[in-house]
Amino acid sequence: MVLLREELGDVLRSARRARGSTLRDVSARASVSLGYLSEIERGEKEASSELVASICQALELPMSVVFTEIAHRADRAERASAPVALPVANREETVVSAA
Repeated sequence: MVLLREELGDVLRSARRARGSTLRDVSARASVSLGYLSEIERGEKEASSELVASICQALELPMSVVFTEIAHRADRAERASAPVALPVANREETVVSAA
């Protein structure tokens, strides 16, 4: 099952690391406590839309990019866990009379 808070946290953490920023850097620019930002990145806390916007601004990352990446991740996870339809041979039953 895909959880939005976990995918959001992964995407934000990846973006922060790719930019070489620390939790302290981003928390200061986003005006969010370091501990709370850490919990968001670990998928332990749900972030409000205002907070997500603030974090994205601190990362200089459009929210549309974040949500597009989350959508791609959710799609991959759903496809991976979707049931696979297996072909079944069409068997016609033949009734044989003992008479």
